[in-house]
Amino acid sequence: MTTNPAVRIGADIGGTFTDIVLETPDGRYSTKILTTYDAPERALLQGIEQLLGEAHLFPGDVGLVVHGTTLATNALIERRGARTALLTTQGFRDVLDLGTESRFDQYDIGMEKPAPLVARRLRLGVPERIAADGAVLLPIDEAAVRAAAQSWAADGIESVAIAFLHSYANDSHERAAARILAEELPGVSLSLSSEVSPEMREYERFSTTVANAYVQPLVDHYLRRLDARLHDMGFACPLFLMLSSGGLTTVDTAARFPVRLVESGPAGGAIFAASIAAERGLDQVLALDVGGTTAKICLIDKGKPQSSQMFEVGRVHRFRKGSGLPLRIPVVEMVEIGAGGGSIAAVDAAGRLTVGPHSAGSEPGPAAYGRGGARPTVTDADLVLGRIDPAAFAGGMVTLDRAAADGALAGLGLWDGQAATLAAGVSEIVDETMASAARVHAIEQGQALEGRTLIAFGGAAPLHAARVAEKLGIDRVIVPRSAGVGSAVGFLRAPVAYEVARSLPQRLDAFDFEAVNAALTEMEARATAVVATGAGGRPCGQTRLCLARYCGQGYEIPVPLPARPLAPGDERLVLSAFEMVYRDQYGGVTIDMPIEILTWRLSVWTEAEAMAPIAEIAGGALVPPPAVRAVLDPASGTLRDYGLFDRAALSPGDRIAGPALIAEPETTTLVSPLFDAMLDPGGCIILIRRVAEGAAS
Repeated sequence: MTTNPAVRIGADIGGTFTDIVLETPDGRYSTKILTTYDAPERALLQGIEQLLGEAHLFPGDVGLVVHGTTLATNALIERRGARTALLTTQGFRDVLDLGTESRFDQYDIGMEKPAPLVARRLRLGVPERIAADGAVLLPIDEAAVRAAAQSWAADGIESVAIAFLHSYANDSHERAAARILAEELPGVSLSLSSEVSPEMREYERFSTTVANAYVQPLVDHYLRRLDARLHDMGFACPLFLMLSSGGLTTVDTAARFPVRLVESGPAGGAIFAASIAAERGLDQVLALDVGGTTAKICLIDKGKPQSSQMFEVGRVHRFRKGSGLPLRIPVVEMVEIGAGGGSIAAVDAAGRLTVGPHSAGSEPGPAAYGRGGARPTVTDADLVLGRIDPAAFAGGMVTLDRAAADGALAGLGLWDGQAATLAAGVSEIVDETMASAARVHAIEQGQALEGRTLIAFGGAAPLHAARVAEKLGIDRVIVPRSAGVGSAVGFLRAPVAYEVARSLPQRLDAFDFEAVNAALTEMEARATAVVATGAGGRPCGQTRLCLARYCGQGYEIPVPLPARPLAPGDERLVLSAFEMVYRDQYGGVTIDMPIEILTWRLSVWTEAEAMAPIAEIAGGALVPPPAVRAVLDPASGTLRDYGLFDRAALSPGDRIAGPALIAEPETTTLVSPLFDAMLDPGGCIILIRRVAEGAAS
């Protein structure tokens, strides 16, 4: 049977729900299924079978499967990865403990740092030394490497991270060590820092390599198992994995570098929001992705999500920056907080109501799920407020128990156990948490929120987006079609892409064009080889940039480069680009100081399909609500009659006066009393503030 390129599946395994989307020439099918922690692929395959049945298709008809998963992230956070060891330069095994010696809370004398993924006794150093320029100062002691391997064999080590000093400049010692370990420890996974993160700064490079080694056996086994199951079911199409950078890659590459998957789901959401913004010609967007476990907030400018080269996982202090394990990987720039449908409400030591960051997940889940959960969550609060139809939650896959939600909220013991009042408090706290996170993120990025459009997706975001917009002073909210499974849809909009980085220090006033061009040529070949495997003959483009700074500064800024070999005279082009970026970020430039480039980055990507623009249309007449339901409005503390609408019954141009609830299988959009709504030609719900001057408190 011949596959159809127009039939594609996107699957996102989240902390609470597994979202699956099937796109066909005749339409889009989607479902949400509770994530099965013991075997994540079980829920995924169940959802795929369900959607194929609904579409009357067979596995052989599918032309592409794209998958994103939290498997690597959860393994790092929950510390349930492989038994891992670290081989490093003698005298440097404590780099993972020392870190950068910075304190994320300088006034907390009891400050706790995240524990290294590898215990100290399993971190061994061997005599060898590479200079910063790549020269061999001390040959590697191969006997010491073999002795380390024998020690680890007795400890049952499953994976080894190899990270030597300055190996980004010369990887010969790491490769020699890998050859010896492969002989001495057959079957053990090996991660080389010169492959995983060939960049300067030992702590970040060591941490990234160890994280890759820690999750590699787990992710590799899972991906091979999933690939085999899909093949057994009759799928003949490729399986691609979503990367944290917003691109797609093959199973082989993902299994080799699983650390690049840690933010795959949120990256898909950012791609989804960017496609919605591009269709509507929106230059400034705030994307809000709220699922069952977390809320993700991302700024999108001119149709592209902001990107970063650093990510922290497993923060030990309320998601505070600097309190997690640093990973130097290409990633979509966003803030992630513990504010989702499953976020647990509790009373702290001071008797105050708090929400998150801990989540009930899918097992046992919120109290209303009836799966053993007893602690109240945001979903329980939304149910008690009247926002959710208990019989239609997650497309009817889960029937909610209102009495259980009431009991869990009353059990908090505040306000005489009045569940509705507590539910309003929970909703206000989680909405303010998201709004505050958006404000801080915008400030950290040197951006403003005024004039932006909020795009809300994920199972819980449409329920809370209007109130968050009120708090942020945003006047326009878009809830896309298939918002409840937005990340899975985003997977199908992503290009096949791969990024390679390499540290090669260069002074702009003493530029070695031959060395730089040789490095960029090698990087281009490596990235192109990865992309070509899954590109299927599609045309590719590339992006080049360097990380530069004034000499003596501690951090660099990304500077764009032309996608061609550099030639004498181009140093003036780099200088001009550097000063422009520096001025945009810091408000001015420093003159008469030399500039140095530390790291070079090159991305290769398949060209995306052109987005058909969606024109705005004038709204038609107001649609009267078929029914109403009493909903407690947290902003005013009063019960209001909210109109009830079925999204599938609405037509482009239909207008709805707030307050209202617009239900669909995967989510419900709440139109607050300050907003009206309209359905646009692309199927998006557009919320427009009725009173634009000033935000509600």
